[in-house]
Amino acid sequence: MVTASTASPQVRMLVQLCLYVYCKCLWRFLKFILRKITGKCELQRICYSRKPGAQRTLKIEASLKSSKNELLQSAVTTHADDIERTVDNIMQLKNINPDTNPQFGISLQACLLQIVGYRRLIAEVERLRRDQYDSENPHHEETLLKLWTFLRPDVTLNGRISKQWCEIGFQGDDPKTDFRGMGMLGLYNLVFFAEHDNTTARQVLFDSHQPKYSKINTKEWEKKKNDQAIGFSFAIVGINITDLSYTLLVSGALKTHLYNVAPEAPSLFHFHKIFCYLMHQFHKFWIEEDPLDIMEFNRVREKFHKRIIKQLQNPDMILCPRFAASENLINL
Repeated sequence: MVTASTASPQVRMLVQLCLYVYCKCLWRFLKFILRKITGKCELQRICYSRKPGAQRTLKIEASLKSSKNELLQSAVTTHADDIERTVDNIMQLKNINPDTNPQFGISLQACLLQIVGYRRLIAEVERLRRDQYDSENPHHEETLLKLWTFLRPDVTLNGRISKQWCEIGFQGDDPKTDFRGMGMLGLYNLVFFAEHDNTTARQVLFDSHQPKYSKINTKEWEKKKNDQAIGFSFAIVGINITDLSYTLLVSGALKTHLYNVAPEAPSLFHFHKIFCYLMHQFHKFWIEEDPLDIMEFNRVREKFHKRIIKQLQNPDMILCPRFAASENLINL
């Protein structure tokens, strides 16, 4: 007797293909039946049964992508300026009367603004990531010096090239070499964190310099080297967390959070806020994990990554509630 475990790869592939075709046909048949019973298309049923935010927008996005109709498929890639016209075309295609279904057009437009905005945010973030730090660029230099001012307002930087940069977590006397992986995106994130959440940023920086055991007094600690700290290099970790944020964005994992907090198109502002939240949470996670030394950074980072991914699998998840705009989603 042939079982699933003993069947040849060809047989298993054939079974999977049959199941796929069967499910596809069954699903389309069920959609047809539901349309006849309710008098509403799938897009209408989603908009009327799902609350605004990720629950609704993710379903709308999946429905449009899986459609056989070219107009519906292309709706997720339309230009932001064409969204209103796209909604009108979809309503016409589905024979939906805008006079008797005014809320549907508003809801669908809000979903498309989020879907298209997410794609646009990825493009903007990618552009900043590819924009390499240039010491000949006055704006780049000015932005870097801002980072020092926000983090060490009471300490004068002796020069652009200085060992003092190690005090805020860079690896050498010229920070530009540390931005190679994430480009200006890493610097903009760090500056945003230091400027808009200054108290938290400076606390994280302070803690990164502390010894592993609190029994040591301040005077003894001041005599020690930074490499004996329990903490981590603030700036380098910030660039790593930027990479983590970027990975979450490109993979689509951040859709849950962004669709819940951005009533329309998610923006770079939202991405920076996510970075602030992740820096704060990673700081707490690092202390909880109590690693022996910085050599355990990759292990701790990967574990932290998995925790965030798991949280984002909840369609109601908002990573940073105090930055949420969920009240604005109520009437969409």
